[in-house]
Amino acid sequence: MNRDHFAEFFQYLAVEKGLSRNSIQAYRTDLEKLGRFLEQIGKEPGQVDRQDLLGFLKGLYGIGYKPSSIARHVVSLRNFFKFLAADGLIGSNPAELLESPRQWLKLPKYLSQENVDRLLNQPDPETVDGLRDKAMLELLYATGMRVSELVAAKVRDLNLEIGYIVCIGKGDKERIIPVGDRAREWVERYLGQARGHLVRAPVPVLFLSRLGKGLTRQGFWKLIKRHAASAGIPGNITPHLLRHSFATHLLEHGADLRSLQMMLGHADISTTQIYTHVTQLRLKEIYRRFHPRS
Repeated sequence: MNRDHFAEFFQYLAVEKGLSRNSIQAYRTDLEKLGRFLEQIGKEPGQVDRQDLLGFLKGLYGIGYKPSSIARHVVSLRNFFKFLAADGLIGSNPAELLESPRQWLKLPKYLSQENVDRLLNQPDPETVDGLRDKAMLELLYATGMRVSELVAAKVRDLNLEIGYIVCIGKGDKERIIPVGDRAREWVERYLGQARGHLVRAPVPVLFLSRLGKGLTRQGFWKLIKRHAASAGIPGNITPHLLRHSFATHLLEHGADLRSLQMMLGHADISTTQIYTHVTQLRLKEIYRRFHPRS
């Protein structure tokens, strides 16, 4: 293990950053743990990737460290590798996109299938706006798209005959998501009966406002909150809650994690794995409620 990198970093903290002895000692304590971890996996700082650092942090969590303590370790890692990258001691910074434990330890909230049905049945499909809202909500729940992806979707992205939509996600990455029969029917009905009433000039966007322009993210947020309130669904109902519900319900009905990762557009499967914790907690809750000796 090359200790020069650590020594240079501690000197930088003392001389250039002017940190107190106690602050430097806190960094030293955190990074000594990292040093031991890297020795175990046989890597130098310049060979480390983000997955290695996630393994280190989750190892701390596994032996009982609290999220607040792990958050401090994240800060230490970010500053250490930022220093090494800035000084040209390593090629790239593996800690640049390292998540806070508040993100990767927090379980996503989701709606029950009953509440999803109540929400999706709220818009009045006999009106132009209602039919548009119905099609949007059905498509959002059917695909798990992000709200930004939904409002940016274009008519040409749809293939209703085969049943899929081409989605442009984060980093302009393209993915293909299946669209179920119910969502296909409502989107087809919207295209045939409602979209023509909203068009003011030729536009490629799939879902239009009354002004004939594409809906904004904020506009759709207001729309979903209004329908949730009318349906009597409590809590802070957001478009992302439908995305979480889509993922959770798929896993509950037997979907595999890799397929779910592809549909959600997650670059890292560790992001998708959080939903397995949700389904495990649900199974435990069902066991406690219904097993006679729980």
